[in-house]
Amino acid sequence: MAAVVTVRRARSSPASRMWNGATGLLVVAALIIQSVLNVRTGTVPVPTRFVRMLSFFTVQSNLLVVAAAFSLALAPVRDGRWWRVLRLDALVGISVTGVVYRTVLRTQQQLHGWALVTDVIFHYLVPLAAVAGWLAFGPRRRCDAQTVVWALAWPVAWLAYTLLHGYATSWYPYPFIDVTRHGYGGVAINSLAVTAVLAVMAAAFWLGDAYLPGGRPRPPVPARLPPAPAR
Repeated sequence: MAAVVTVRRARSSPASRMWNGATGLLVVAALIIQSVLNVRTGTVPVPTRFVRMLSFFTVQSNLLVVAAAFSLALAPVRDGRWWRVLRLDALVGISVTGVVYRTVLRTQQQLHGWALVTDVIFHYLVPLAAVAGWLAFGPRRRCDAQTVVWALAWPVAWLAYTLLHGYATSWYPYPFIDVTRHGYGGVAINSLAVTAVLAVMAAAFWLGDAYLPGGRPRPPVPARLPPAPAR
């Protein structure tokens, strides 16, 4: 009965719909601004600028957040095998985006004006909004071992694409994955470090999905049997 009450409350909660809808709109606004900047500035052809924009892990993570957030704005208790993978990828990707940017990439460039606005939205506001929304509204019980395994396919595919694209064009979205600067050995080490962060984030969301309010309860501790009477 308690589980049924939890689902009904989540389904009828206007706060969940509003929060997720606002998170999605925030990302859309930043993407529009960034697209306009791509058209107006740059020395390479406009199509190349958009290919490069969409090649950033940051942008792909924000796009996943848009898809997950808008789907939850429409149905706060949404579920489904592939939706679970999408949701976990959005949470893990945007969390890693915030952590790696804050610790490694923040000092790599000096931004101003609208470029600074999109930078703050992509790397600070959206990660905070996505994680806060998950903590506050769930939905819980949406993660299992199979979901975690499938969620790893996107980061692996992104890495493979980035290396192939860099090999063909000599352009890399991030300095730590630049083969021309670090070589494949250095990039492999850097990639393993980022993979470790991804694994930690995935484990954190997996455990949170299980044990935060609204998740499945902790397994009961077996009661100790009294000692058998001496004969």
